[in-house]
Amino acid sequence: MERATTQTRLRERAPERFVPLRRELGVSTFGINQIVLEPGQRGRIHRHLRQEEVYLVLSGTLSLLIDGEEMELEAGELIRVAPECRRQLANRGPGPLSVLALGGANPHEGRDGEAFESFHAEHGAPPQELPLPPDLDQGELRA
Repeated sequence: MERATTQTRLRERAPERFVPLRRELGVSTFGINQIVLEPGQRGRIHRHLRQEEVYLVLSGTLSLLIDGEEMELEAGELIRVAPECRRQLANRGPGPLSVLALGGANPHEGRDGEAFESFHAEHGAPPQELPLPPDLDQGELRA
């Protein structure tokens, strides 16, 4: 894993249905991709051997078929799909659809974070043991 930051941007519209954000960002430990479908477009029916996926609808309405059963998700809604479930994403319209797809196959390593009181602090602590910092002063807010 590189010790750096990388950056990309979500697409409002894209020439391809699948935007490989994972590759653009250099992410190696989980999948993150954007799916952009125009009205009437759909993806392949697929499933995974080990990877569970979460779909976050960014805009539009997702028609999601799970093992042939259809459900609709609106902007702001998320759904987790188990690896063995066959799924297909479709856009029945009326406008474009944008979905963020997140996937992973290994157990999540929870509570591996380390929190610091400042950027100069040498030693960290588990986040739950360090109080939240004070909120920004009014003068630090953008107008």
